[in-house]
Amino acid sequence: MDSWYDSLGRRWQDLRERWGLNEQGLLLPALFLLFLLSQLFLAWSWSREPRPFAVSAGQPAPVPGVVLARTLADVSATLTEKKGGYLRNDLLPPGVVLDNMSSWELGALHQVRDMTRVMHRDLGLSPRLVEDADLADADDAFSNDENAWAFPSTESELRRGTASLRSYAARLGTGRDARFLVRDVYLVQWLSAVEGELDGLSSRLNASLPDHPVLTGRQSMTLPPLQQTSWWRVDNVFYEARGSAWALMHLLKAVEIDFGPELARRQALLSLRAAIHELEATQQTVWSPVILNGSGFGVFANHSLVMANYLNRARTDLADVRMLLQSASSEN
Repeated sequence: MDSWYDSLGRRWQDLRERWGLNEQGLLLPALFLLFLLSQLFLAWSWSREPRPFAVSAGQPAPVPGVVLARTLADVSATLTEKKGGYLRNDLLPPGVVLDNMSSWELGALHQVRDMTRVMHRDLGLSPRLVEDADLADADDAFSNDENAWAFPSTESELRRGTASLRSYAARLGTGRDARFLVRDVYLVQWLSAVEGELDGLSSRLNASLPDHPVLTGRQSMTLPPLQQTSWWRVDNVFYEARGSAWALMHLLKAVEIDFGPELARRQALLSLRAAIHELEATQQTVWSPVILNGSGFGVFANHSLVMANYLNRARTDLADVRMLLQSASSEN
């Protein structure tokens, strides 16, 4: 054993002398290798998507609107508290190259903005149509540039909006100068916006194939032109849809609790739960290291079309909920 070790040492010494390497010459490559390995580890860790969290009313049942406000705050807090924090505005590695996670954040942020806007402009208004200060502050915070890295940064604005939502939920739970209107018409407005969001994402996912009907069909209809999703953007659109579905899944669970009696009276609970089930399916583990863009019954899957299928079915279920609520409102 000693002879083998000595022989290996002599070989290494010969190589160092031949290449002119010494301790100082090896230090820089070793540090670079250590930096590279640390960046790869951080990239892997920060690219892991947040796990779904439980949405429950707790005991005793809170005032209507508290669960939705708390859930919305938890979703927005996830954007800054997950591993790596908010990455979309990063200027340094590894965050600057993690485009999949930044797309996921954008999809979730869109859902946070839509729900906050509805709560600010409709659900949280007082009987005299006076806006709630906390909801107005949250709406303003979430509406800022999602790519800003300073003065103010997106992270600081997200934290400000989250704090305002938590303040509103606390005041609503104790009945201190906070309102939440459980009205079908406002829920219908939000569902209409969600349908449009899901329809846009589904169209962009379907546009990953050059000969898909979503592209050729629009040429003969009065719809805005839709370009083919480039192959290097397929994964970004996929993860944007996945982040949007993640946030929407939690918000719909909160809506089921806060609007439960109204939805049950309109016989819309089953359709709402079906939509939640479809959105939960979008969060299944992606076993492939890359987002594939296959076609037909070929060897490789097409992850975009699978995701679009789930979103289309969720959109159909939410359209059923909206129509049931609208029909009941028209009858009254």
